[in-house]
Amino acid sequence: MKRVILAIGVVALLLAGWAFARRYGVGTAAAPGPVILISIDTLRADHLPIYGYTKVRTPNIDALASQSVVFDRAYSHAPQTLPAHTSILSGVLPFEHGVRDNIGFTVKQGQWLLQRALHDRGWPTGGFVSAYVLRAATGINQGFDTYDSELPASSGELSIGQVQRGGEQTLAAADAWLTQREKDKPFFLFLHLYEPHKPYAPPARFASYEPYDGEIAYADEIAGRFLDRLRTLDLFDRSTIILLSDHGEGLGDHGEQEHGLFLYQETTRVPLMIKPSGWRSGSKHVSAPVQHIDVAPTVLDLVGEQRPATLKGRSLTPLITGSGTLDDTGIYAEALYSRYHFGWSELYSLTDTRYRLIRAPRDELFDLERDPKESKSVAADRPQVRQAMRSALETLIKNASIDAPAAVSDEDKQRLAALGYVGGGSNSALALPGDSLPDPKDKVSILERYRRAADLAGDLKFDDAVVLYREVLAEDPEMTDVWLQLAEVQIRRGATPEAIAAYKEVIKRKPKDAGSLIGAAGALLRIGKLDEAQQHAELAISVAPAGAHEVLAKIALARHDKDTARREAALAQQADNTLPMPFYVEGLLLYNEGKYGDALGPLLHARETLRGRTVQMNDLNYYIGDSLARLGRYPEAEPYLLDEVRTFPHNTRARAGLAMLYRAMGRDAESEHVIDEMLRISPTPEARVVAAQLYTMFGEPEKAQRVKIR
Repeated sequence: MKRVILAIGVVALLLAGWAFARRYGVGTAAAPGPVILISIDTLRADHLPIYGYTKVRTPNIDALASQSVVFDRAYSHAPQTLPAHTSILSGVLPFEHGVRDNIGFTVKQGQWLLQRALHDRGWPTGGFVSAYVLRAATGINQGFDTYDSELPASSGELSIGQVQRGGEQTLAAADAWLTQREKDKPFFLFLHLYEPHKPYAPPARFASYEPYDGEIAYADEIAGRFLDRLRTLDLFDRSTIILLSDHGEGLGDHGEQEHGLFLYQETTRVPLMIKPSGWRSGSKHVSAPVQHIDVAPTVLDLVGEQRPATLKGRSLTPLITGSGTLDDTGIYAEALYSRYHFGWSELYSLTDTRYRLIRAPRDELFDLERDPKESKSVAADRPQVRQAMRSALETLIKNASIDAPAAVSDEDKQRLAALGYVGGGSNSALALPGDSLPDPKDKVSILERYRRAADLAGDLKFDDAVVLYREVLAEDPEMTDVWLQLAEVQIRRGATPEAIAAYKEVIKRKPKDAGSLIGAAGALLRIGKLDEAQQHAELAISVAPAGAHEVLAKIALARHDKDTARREAALAQQADNTLPMPFYVEGLLLYNEGKYGDALGPLLHARETLRGRTVQMNDLNYYIGDSLARLGRYPEAEPYLLDEVRTFPHNTRARAGLAMLYRAMGRDAESEHVIDEMLRISPTPEARVVAAQLYTMFGEPEKAQRVKIR
């Protein structure tokens, strides 16, 4: 009798699934494709109208949701862009694919990725991304025929989160690929939009919204244009379209404004909707918890491709078709940002249909059914639930060690000691049990002050930023990221000795920190301490050879040592073939000899080689523009000087060159504006001296005196 009842139940399920599939146009045959994955970075689920939010309008996402299966409880595995996207495309958890942070990690060669599986099936694959953290060099491009991560030129002064391109430009690149594709052939397209990631700067037409919501509205507009383009190309109905986010945004909930530190719902619950190929009408909401690593198995199932055994996620097809349910499984997430960057404890979480456990030095347990905003931990009230979930989590991560930094060699220790770096050394916190480290819950106010200082620096309020950075460091002097940011701000305000001191604080704690070693070398070069600059640059060779040899080449130029400059330039290019140091050095040697016409050839060649490279070379466009100006070719010089100050806003020498050029061309008002901008963006003693010299040269001593007094 039990077998008969079971058989009847199975038949009923099959009939229900068949009826649902017939109603919505989802058959049992494999979807013909294409498959399109749209990722809107930092999009918090509960800030979308489809999840009940009323303070912003997203008509295009709403329209897609009206023809999709919408998952009400979808979760990310990491509140950072690169780890989260790697999980989405690989179908495995962060500790399995090994990408644990946005910085210092790459996708290993040969990693199974969804795009590679579809490529091997014969599908064209294209990826179009908007953020530096997803650049091709991270390895996430593996398996894409075309991977467009070309971003606007950057000076290297910006944080990696600020290096991005607008979604409209990314959309244009994706549209060009769509237009050129082989017709009537299924394909996989990955479109990544960086709106609404901070800094929030939506167009003026969205000014009625809060800035974050305005960015959401803008992202919706861009996504809508893309979906309209699919309709124009008769691709929308035939495509399986997945729209999701990598993670959310804190917005002050639980004390965190941005993301990366905590694992609460605001940063880990993400939107997810799937419109299968052939979907005819209607919308369906699914309340069961699902996760990022379910996306790849679902796509494989929908296109009829066999899934590899290594994938840990589940196909969501039974929930899409209504043919079945999924077992309740704990959903894993991790936040290692605080461990890698500040030496605080990392966090892990496990989420099921009712509860979320956040493992920390002080565990938190939330009853999501009664307390969806996670306002009060019930860990003390429900010890059995806490212990059961903690045991399950410990079993899951028992072999997931946190990689320690590379060891410092004995030779480097001796060289560091010779420079006065004695004591602590490397990030010892990475080797300690997380429970023995500070709990991020106790440190969030410090982190937010640090982020506020970074905002002040971005607004050119350098003195205020320095005060706040120093307050943070007085409370927690082991925050090496803060020392590094303090050093960068000191450089920008012209306080070079103070910057060197801050770089050295980082090196004491992290002897192989490339940014601090190269930053210190550059600052020491600037004040003429060439021997000490060389020693710091040489220490950086093992961790950042291209940057180290670039600085060593410039040190050799300062010594008028042509042979060494050429040798170091060749080594820099050998370490990074996109860095045209040999041409730069040859051009600069000719420039220094006053052979401006001859210098243009190698300098222009260096510039052409850099085309498409995100991080540009300081002064290259200046030397081209100045050479042209010295040859009397003023109109040709202008765009190069403008490029220099656009990419390197704090290049006082380039702004001075532009001001002189405009005076020579009779464009006095523009010259005046350039000087004003120089003093505004670089309010340093050096800039004031240069401005006074310019006004004196222009025969305006009163203005020169006012600048000196100011």
